[in-house]
Amino acid sequence: MSLPDHVRVKLSSEAAESISITPVVIRDIPIRELIEQMLGITGKDIGRLHELLLRGTLVSGASRFRWTGWDALAADIEAVLATFPDRDPGRAFDPKFCIRADLRGPGRRIEMPQEVGLRKPFFRRASFWDVLMGVAASSEIRYVDYSYRERADHYSAALSLASLEKLRESANLLKYSALQQQIRQINLESVDLFATRGS
Repeated sequence: MSLPDHVRVKLSSEAAESISITPVVIRDIPIRELIEQMLGITGKDIGRLHELLLRGTLVSGASRFRWTGWDALAADIEAVLATFPDRDPGRAFDPKFCIRADLRGPGRRIEMPQEVGLRKPFFRRASFWDVLMGVAASSEIRYVDYSYRERADHYSAALSLASLEKLRESANLLKYSALQQQIRQINLESVDLFATRGS
């Protein structure tokens, strides 16, 4: 069966509690948007996408999507996939397109969207984000994959002891004291970087 332009989807929240009553919202969403939700789980795997479309259910983040499943043609799925970016290991990291950085330590992760890293206390000229991008630029950055969830290329860099110390010293540039404390106390080992492809 050919792919429709839009799909009628029932959206509900996947609450963490065992018993929860959440409203169900019915929306007509473009097929490309539905497939984009799936790509974060399946990647560009036509077989897995076909299976999800046929099953008619998807959990993405805190949302559950349900629709009347159908047997989609592989060629149609492939045509939609061609409109999405592919991974590009040759693409160099460009800090000006970085939208998020995840600082990682043993069993811990600090998610830092760019807007949080750029916020700074009054009378501070530099931001923690500026320091973080400088640390990243001086590190060996490797390409990981393309993240359909973030709509960005995913990179990773190990943090040296000197880099970690620099981040800890610069933690006071952050506006939020809880975030400052985490960066000073967690034994951070690496940073994941997400950069859009710009225009």
